[in-house]
Amino acid sequence: HVSGRAAPFRSILMAAVRFLKLHRYGIFRQLQLEEALFRNSSENWCIISRGTEPASIVMGISGKPEKLVDVPRAAKDAVPVIKRFTGGGTVIVDSSSIFVTFIGDVDWIRVKPWPREIMEWSGKFYNQLFESDLGFNLQENDYCFGAKKFGGNAQAVSRNRFVHHTSFLWEYDRANMGYLLLPEKRPDYRGTRSHDDFLVTMRSIFDGNSLGGRSGESNIAPLPIASAEDFEAAVERLIRAEYDVADSALDEAQAYLEIEHRSSTRYVPLEIDSEVAVEGR
Repeated sequence: HVSGRAAPFRSILMAAVRFLKLHRYGIFRQLQLEEALFRNSSENWCIISRGTEPASIVMGISGKPEKLVDVPRAAKDAVPVIKRFTGGGTVIVDSSSIFVTFIGDVDWIRVKPWPREIMEWSGKFYNQLFESDLGFNLQENDYCFGAKKFGGNAQAVSRNRFVHHTSFLWEYDRANMGYLLLPEKRPDYRGTRSHDDFLVTMRSIFDGNSLGGRSGESNIAPLPIASAEDFEAAVERLIRAEYDVADSALDEAQAYLEIEHRSSTRYVPLEIDSEVAVEGR
């Protein structure tokens, strides 16, 4: 039997990508692993992971806790604060967060090594997963449905190598958002909106719906999304449709941790004194 659609000639036409699936790996360890792959590996990688415990605050490389975190409250509740090796804003992630990371050479995604081009590529990639009536769009550096954010992005670029990672809000604990202050620098589209008015969970969007790929605009047929697992499966399916994917074992990726490299991922101690306590409120 000969199908009407020719199979892609993967060895030439499709970029090679190592694929790694993690579960409850922990966001600190994952950031350490991603930094090692960014600095030491010459291969392209896609990593999908879900959940981290305990809930943790993650800041960009230039973030200052006293400006971004309710320091007394976070310290009292022993909430870990992590400074990652990439730029971007501050998020709090937990057991319901979904993490998707792309690491590789810009030739893989056919853009110049400029953050905006990488961001726009990522928006086009994810746009293939959502029906048009959901209003998916890239607002500055955030993924939104309409004017509400459901995915935050951060990047690092060095020569032709890049990392683009996203934390998706499948669900979130509203109480955890109280650990974050309204940042002085924020997207114009957010304005002064609180987290409740600014964010939307993916579960609330997809609950009770069967929404998936965009007809005629995607390399994949529609795939229902009714759970976090469904969304992960849809991302993986699209990756496998567009690239020459080789599955990677965790120990293969972890081997890059053993190679000496600059490591900027670290925990940030929360120092409480009278001045910080006043400013953090």
